[in-house]
Amino acid sequence: MSLSMFMCRLITKPLISNVPCNGKKLNTRQIQKENVVLVMGATATGKSKLSIDLANYFPSEIINSDKIQIYEGLDIVTNKITKEEQKGIPHHLLGTHNPNIEFTSNDFREKSTSAIDSITGHGHLPIIVGGSNSYLEALIDDDDYNFRSRYNFCCLWVDVSMPILRAYIEQRVDQMFNSGMINELRPFYNPTGDYSKGIRKAIGVPEFDDYFRMESFVDEKTRKQLLEKAVNEMKINTWKLARKQLGKIDFLKNVKRWEIHRLDATPVFRKRGKEANETWKKIVAEPSAMIVANFLYNSANVVNSSSSSSSNLRVPKSQSDLMAAATC
Repeated sequence: MSLSMFMCRLITKPLISNVPCNGKKLNTRQIQKENVVLVMGATATGKSKLSIDLANYFPSEIINSDKIQIYEGLDIVTNKITKEEQKGIPHHLLGTHNPNIEFTSNDFREKSTSAIDSITGHGHLPIIVGGSNSYLEALIDDDDYNFRSRYNFCCLWVDVSMPILRAYIEQRVDQMFNSGMINELRPFYNPTGDYSKGIRKAIGVPEFDDYFRMESFVDEKTRKQLLEKAVNEMKINTWKLARKQLGKIDFLKNVKRWEIHRLDATPVFRKRGKEANETWKKIVAEPSAMIVANFLYNSANVVNSSSSSSSNLRVPKSQSDLMAAATC
């Protein structure tokens, strides 16, 4: 059976429910902990794309963990996933917060936990996606051990080699510019130069301060130089952010000992069009889906009911068991 057929049958089974199988009604599985999937990676590596792919395999809803995309506004500059790209998958904490009020790690922990409870409450899988690893750390390694006591989590890391990623980041900033980035940024220019709170911390806002401050007082040549300087600073600072994000992932993986599954998407970024899409599916989307399937259906948090005489749902131990469970 192909992976696509396996997943198609797998997602027809509710994550937590009574289901008929071979004429018998299986007991409700007793879940000690709920399951949560995290999609991590540096900026521009394809995290949002992977989260949508996973949501098409499993009944899911997505929680944004990008600390800038949480704010309303600057959709181009912050590279928010569009409504069309969301493909009808519910998104939480995406463009929902006042851009002038700081959204802290504590705020994220509170709001994301509430979203997780809401999502799992109607049988869906929460997928948390974003590049702000400090938010994820604050959620998972909270002082009260609240998250780990209530949830099991699976971490997927979309990685791209540094030279390839840097070239793509520069290309993406150019695309933002061509898509109307300047007009989007202009209302967020602050004459006092305070870019320390809310959405004004976004890469692009402080970098364009000199341009907006001087554009009305300089000639066209100088204006062009200021514009080129601002765009170049955006590219450099986005690259610095990517390196910082990778450093944080390394810390979580090798110091805090998080179990993180790395997916190398580098070959995808060397291709274009249909070939890139096919490569993404083969080396990122499908392997990720299998990792999540094993996490959900081969997890130690699923236990048999001991209070009923009906047939119990056994914990699958292998991929073949997963397929058998999916087709019963």
